[in-house]
Amino acid sequence: AERTHTWASYQDIFLTSSRLSKGVDFWIENEATLARAEAEFGVPAEVIVAIIGVETRYGGNKGSFRVIDALSTLGFDYPPRSSFFRKELKEFFLLAREQKQDPLTLIGSYAGAMGYGQFIPSSYRAYAIDYTDDGFADIWNNAADAIGSVANYFKRHGWEKGQPVIVRARISEGYDDSILNDSLKPKHTVASLAEKGYKPVEALPEQTANAVYLDGKKGAEFWIGLKNYYVITRYN
Repeated sequence: AERTHTWASYQDIFLTSSRLSKGVDFWIENEATLARAEAEFGVPAEVIVAIIGVETRYGGNKGSFRVIDALSTLGFDYPPRSSFFRKELKEFFLLAREQKQDPLTLIGSYAGAMGYGQFIPSSYRAYAIDYTDDGFADIWNNAADAIGSVANYFKRHGWEKGQPVIVRARISEGYDDSILNDSLKPKHTVASLAEKGYKPVEALPEQTANAVYLDGKKGAEFWIGLKNYYVITRYN
């Protein structure tokens, strides 16, 4: 079952020595492909590696359910989101036909997410790419296709090359706490946040931004989240 974690507890789940070690191994094994994707899509290799690490431990846990079973069960026996999963079931049949794959053999999570990056079928059809030119966007077993697909996903969602993601903020007395976490999509600006009591610890170019509060291991953390931070929150 899904549950909500604070950043303090979430860190312990994902920032483990095992996951970090496997991330280094994955990066070394796929260094050329990651460099190619970074150059082509503008998404840093470390972001691509981190996403794949969070989603499936670098391919170690891609799910064990037949996707057709997962989506059929959720689409017809789970009323709260049945319409969503029936749509995904349709998308799944379309992708199987487009990619010339047997829909009875494709494996994923209990919710029908697939491959290294855990794409749901609609995301697969929109963003998965064949990065090895073999005629199949194989995000299940081909790390290169998975890397290219994750990078394409970020690019298509508006990733801005060379721009920061999130920066620590210093708060001033009387800061406006009403705007903390008021939106994932940036709706303020760096300048307006400074006027409201949030100053970045490093110089930032003027752009849209939000004030972010996290409950960290050492207490309250204040950040300025930028466009690329929002793009990361859009993943899946």
